[in-house]
Amino acid sequence: MEQTIYRYHYRGQLKSDIDETELKKALEEAEKQVKGLVKEEKIMTAALYHFGKMLFFYYEAIGQEQEPEALLSPLNPFLEQWPGQETMRNWVYMYHIYYHAIPQGVEDWKRKSVPEMRRGRIAFLKTEKLFDYVYHHIAIVKEGLLEGDQYQSIGIHENILFSYFEEPRSHVNIRRQPGAKSKEIDAWEALDPKSHFIPGPEGTSFTFLPALLVVGQEMV
Repeated sequence: MEQTIYRYHYRGQLKSDIDETELKKALEEAEKQVKGLVKEEKIMTAALYHFGKMLFFYYEAIGQEQEPEALLSPLNPFLEQWPGQETMRNWVYMYHIYYHAIPQGVEDWKRKSVPEMRRGRIAFLKTEKLFDYVYHHIAIVKEGLLEGDQYQSIGIHENILFSYFEEPRSHVNIRRQPGAKSKEIDAWEALDPKSHFIPGPEGTSFTFLPALLVVGQEMV
């Protein structure tokens, strides 16, 4: 029986007054910890990015759900606490709203070679356009015909989108029907997609992020 692949996006926030040297040591420890879990075949891919003090974490767990506080435990002392319904937490869940493929098990999802790049990027939605964006992207996913990178995935928290993908990009769709035509992408493009975003520092809708940690199953 194939094991389930769980895909996650989380958002964290670094404290303002932290020792950069100690943070670097914590990141090195966190990387060792994640690599150990990859070797144990509990994690397939993990990538941590930052934008100022904001952290964005994408990872894929094999067989059972994994919490970010455990995966990156060396970073816990450096993180702000977020209020929750039941308790405070170090990471807040970003809702998984957009993707081009659904994992069909470990062999299906395993990379055939090391990606040239694992990219993380963010975008800020205009408040009045947020629900339009979510509505149309969920519609594209439900239709399942738009082709894109197998590993691309977008999560949302507040008005922030965090996108993960790999290069070179693949061309697949959820229904696994090559060359199919998507009507839902036409509906989205008719709304002037760029008008939904607050321009980033470089004037673009999405801003690429520097990585703090990148580990893949095929790298260890």
